[in-house]
Amino acid sequence: MGTTPYLRLDVAVLDRNLAVMADAARAAGVALRPHAKTHKCPQIAARQLAAGAVGLTVATIGEAEVFAAAGFDDLFIAYPLWVDTDAAARLRALGERVRLAVGCDSATAAANLAGLPAEVLVEIDSGHHRSGVDPDAAGELAAAISGLGQRVRGVFTFPGHSYSPDARRAAASDEAAALGRAAASMAASGVPAQVVSGGSTPSAEFVASPLTELRPGVYVFGDAQQVELGTIGFERVALTVAATVVSHAGGRVITDAGSKALGADRAPWASGYGRVPDLPEARIVALSEHHSTIEWPGPLPSLGSEVLLVPNHVCNAVNLAEEYHLAGGGTWPVAARGRNS
Repeated sequence: MGTTPYLRLDVAVLDRNLAVMADAARAAGVALRPHAKTHKCPQIAARQLAAGAVGLTVATIGEAEVFAAAGFDDLFIAYPLWVDTDAAARLRALGERVRLAVGCDSATAAANLAGLPAEVLVEIDSGHHRSGVDPDAAGELAAAISGLGQRVRGVFTFPGHSYSPDARRAAASDEAAALGRAAASMAASGVPAQVVSGGSTPSAEFVASPLTELRPGVYVFGDAQQVELGTIGFERVALTVAATVVSHAGGRVITDAGSKALGADRAPWASGYGRVPDLPEARIVALSEHHSTIEWPGPLPSLGSEVLLVPNHVCNAVNLAEEYHLAGGGTWPVAARGRNS
């Protein structure tokens, strides 16, 4: 199929994952706006829209440019952008082609958005403690943005603390409570939230009012983190990294897929640097740039044989590759690879 290491995509599993999330969003009565930073691929985005998504979420202006060029016309950059002269020109060009929304979490940053053809969503902190204002301050910021002449679409958050064992339900509860406070604050300030946006793959199962929009990303592929969090089983993992066994040194399996293929992410609670879907007892215990070291119970696969590995964080693995090798033949591009600004 290709020279290892390479990304192997099972489209049948992908499509099943898309259908499951789309059905869950419909059942919950929320719109689905999936995060395309996970896959960075127009072919997959088209399948998401066909399954019922209302538009796409992206992480950067560069990602938005790639998807706009591919014909996608409803994009939300879910990031508190700092807009300089160059970014303003790029956003202006995008806003003339697509329905565009951007994130904001300060009045200072909002001033740089004035006059741009983009709607704004106020970002709040719902417990992840990264970016975002306090929920009770959302109304004040929304009023300031509106006073600059920008249309405020609503409020959004990312419940990133759902990426922790036994925290998925609690993070969704925190998110709903925070978004409820933010929406009330905005209504009191005379700028009601038309969209209340949130969600992550681990917390999506527990989405609740007042959310009107869900933005999961990793669900399309799954990864080792999702398996260990209990979100999915290995049968729902659509994307793996194909690797070749190059050594049996030390009685372990050494492959040619290192951190430059799998990504280097390892949460403190993760049991390894990735997993082996065909042997759940195995663990990737060490990574270097071009090698992974696997503790492999039982008979070792032969030298030169190919094994499939599941990265901990699939978004990072995707950004390291140029294309997907489809299990049934053919390739799709990782078109927005490296578009980090």
